[in-house]
Amino acid sequence: MPSVRHASAGAAVQARAAAWQALEAAREWDLVVVGGGATGLSVALDAALRGFSVALFEGEDFAKGTSSRATKLLHGGVRYLAQGDVSLVREALHERAAWMANAPQVAQPLPFVVPTYRLRDLPFYGVGLKAYQWLAGRRSLGPTGWLDVAQTQSALPGVRRRGLRGGVRYWDGQFDDARLALLLARAARQAGACVLNHARVAGLQPCPAGPGAGRLTQVEVVDGVAGARASVRARCVVNATGVWVDALRVQDRAGAGGTVAPLVQPSQGVHLVVDRAFLPGHEALLVPRTEDGRVLFAVPWFGKTVLGTTDTPRQEALMEPRPLAQEVDFILREAAQVLERAPQRPDVRSAWVGLRPLVRPQADVGATKTLSREHTIEVSPSGLVTVTGGKWTTARAMAEDVLAQCMRQGLLPQRPAGVTEHHPLPGAAPGRSLTLPPGEHLYGLEAQALRALPGADRWIARDAETGAGVLSEAMVRFAARQEMACGVEDVLARRSRLLFLDARQAQAVAQDVGEVLAQELGDRFDVAASVRDFVELAEQYATCP
Repeated sequence: MPSVRHASAGAAVQARAAAWQALEAAREWDLVVVGGGATGLSVALDAALRGFSVALFEGEDFAKGTSSRATKLLHGGVRYLAQGDVSLVREALHERAAWMANAPQVAQPLPFVVPTYRLRDLPFYGVGLKAYQWLAGRRSLGPTGWLDVAQTQSALPGVRRRGLRGGVRYWDGQFDDARLALLLARAARQAGACVLNHARVAGLQPCPAGPGAGRLTQVEVVDGVAGARASVRARCVVNATGVWVDALRVQDRAGAGGTVAPLVQPSQGVHLVVDRAFLPGHEALLVPRTEDGRVLFAVPWFGKTVLGTTDTPRQEALMEPRPLAQEVDFILREAAQVLERAPQRPDVRSAWVGLRPLVRPQADVGATKTLSREHTIEVSPSGLVTVTGGKWTTARAMAEDVLAQCMRQGLLPQRPAGVTEHHPLPGAAPGRSLTLPPGEHLYGLEAQALRALPGADRWIARDAETGAGVLSEAMVRFAARQEMACGVEDVLARRSRLLFLDARQAQAVAQDVGEVLAQELGDRFDVAASVRDFVELAEQYATCP
């Protein structure tokens, strides 16, 4: 691979340096957001579009935690409808439509089929899913209907035929969670926000004296790339760090000598990725009730099949949690009940885990599936605004609620809401199905700009089944210049989804990705270290316990 620097080399470095200069030059920001996942990015975009000055800091990479590890579904929540939470489902269905309108290249409708092996289940599931469609109203993505045995087999090639009685088809949404987060980050930046990844908030500083004594007015930020530090003043600080919100809450209260009860009970969701051959079609499979009452999905995604998910309480909120052996057993055992060819551990291309920030109830409970996924907003005595809970689908509505609370508390002046519901994200244009291997179609209207970059026809990775190019040199350059990628992991985990699709293939191309990044990021970028760290991380995804 050529080692020469291109004429535009350094553009990404210059853009990051300019962002840090803006931080130092600004006397005070209206809003500082801590956390670059779905919620934090949605808050930043909403606030910036309302004309507030906004700075957002993410200590790792955008969506590195929970927001890149979803089941890839934009959904109203069939499970919540079964629990009778109609208002939550109705809101989520409304929000599902907004995402699909604003980012159709990465958020699209997807048909689901519930195969049934007992005749009495057909009317039961059919009526419930008809109600799901009815709640969506004019935002319905397609009709719900009953399928006979032949139609079910046609919709779900690979479904277990023995004992099959038919099925029910309904519609929901599918998306690329990490790329949607990147589009939010870029949209916020276009709206005037200062948005930085790999920028850790290392301290909170209250006002020491005067009328605002004790109020949170400043955060200390450390650049994880260049080592720069900045003290950033803000009228309002939002803690949107997901399962990690309690760490910042403790830090906030420590300055006042107080203690704080935890808000979040992390719940671990495991996903296993296997080849498309196990479910060769373009429709997803749903098991609405497994042996222990949970839901199991088999979802076609980027030329593979995602199996999951589990719901296991965890005490530690790790950045890279590992699946437990019993969770893998559960998914494989349940998949064997509905797939003609049962996947085994050696078939798993990537095993990855997301931690859900479930809101703790006042009383202690057992299984996490009984905890709330609805979001909670808390304002501390110092003025720190913490938001947690919820899910990707409702992140935009959560952001509106956060800003409404900030205004209600007098932390921000009143300004009209509703600015993000019909705000297209960068490159918004209808794209190819997300069930197909990834490629240039994910860039929407920006595909032409992508192809203008050096290396558009030099493929670093191809899909093993179709041979189609899935990662080009130009995509790596675009990731550095436009999407703020700072290392090999940023590219292969979240700009490309190769780590989540095939961890061994991702390991194999890490060096090539690192060499292209070196051309873009300059002498400060340590290729060897970035490749080594990524290969070590990918080993965890490739190893199924």
